[in-house]
Amino acid sequence: MGRNLLAHAAGGGDFDVVAAVRSERAASSLRGLPRVDVRVVAGDDAGDLARVMGGASSVVHLAGILIESRTSTYERANVAATETAVEACRRSGVPHFVLVSALGAGVDSPNRYRRSKGEGERAVERSGLDATIIRTPILLGPGTAGAVALVRSATSGKAKLLGGGRYVMRPLDLDDLSRAILGVCRSHPAGMRVHELAGPEPVPYRDLIERVAAMMGRDVSLGAVPLWVAKLGAAIRSRVSGGGVTPTVIDVITANESVAHNADADLGVTLTPLSETIEKILSIGRRTT
Repeated sequence: MGRNLLAHAAGGGDFDVVAAVRSERAASSLRGLPRVDVRVVAGDDAGDLARVMGGASSVVHLAGILIESRTSTYERANVAATETAVEACRRSGVPHFVLVSALGAGVDSPNRYRRSKGEGERAVERSGLDATIIRTPILLGPGTAGAVALVRSATSGKAKLLGGGRYVMRPLDLDDLSRAILGVCRSHPAGMRVHELAGPEPVPYRDLIERVAAMMGRDVSLGAVPLWVAKLGAAIRSRVSGGGVTPTVIDVITANESVAHNADADLGVTLTPLSETIEKILSIGRRTT
């Protein structure tokens, strides 16, 4: 997401951007973009972040995880990191904060991931800053985890899907999200605003895989892994390894994605048709093989 957003910002010509990353390895992959100043910072140090943010008109917070590890938990990556970024904004006088969150986020959610995203949102809501929260579904674009998994299943010949893949998704094109973020950075809407931004087409995941396979000229046979079997295996493996896919993650992946009001018009975004998003993913793949 960060690389895509920076590419859009650099291409637009009206932004000077500071990209704050946590490692030299991440920084090296971003250097060379025009009008982008890459800084390595400690994400858990509000003072360090505040020094980087000085003079900015907006801060966009993208940090977060779906899959935990021994060293990165929801509480640390989704809650504490957001709280630190908010505090850094207040210290440096940045007037506008943009948070990319997730559909279904809520402090009362029974799902630990969605609850942690809700707690991150609450930190933004209590900050007193002008803020825009954009809740998203699965993001599709070249290199995204969702796109990689989709192409892998479509080219496998035979794929077993969680619950048969009958859950409905609303995939959002990564470029559309970047355009929405930069739009609110330009307009700087006052107050606290929460938007749900989903793709234009609801589609069962199994149908999405079949569509991708057909566009690639492939045949694919789809089977099912019962959810209770997948959750039991995930619980055992994650307990042993201290991270990875858990029943919490499976519940997120297999939930039907829906929105009460899609915010594309509110955010000034014309949504990319799903077929065009898939073609972008496949065309990048063809150029790199």
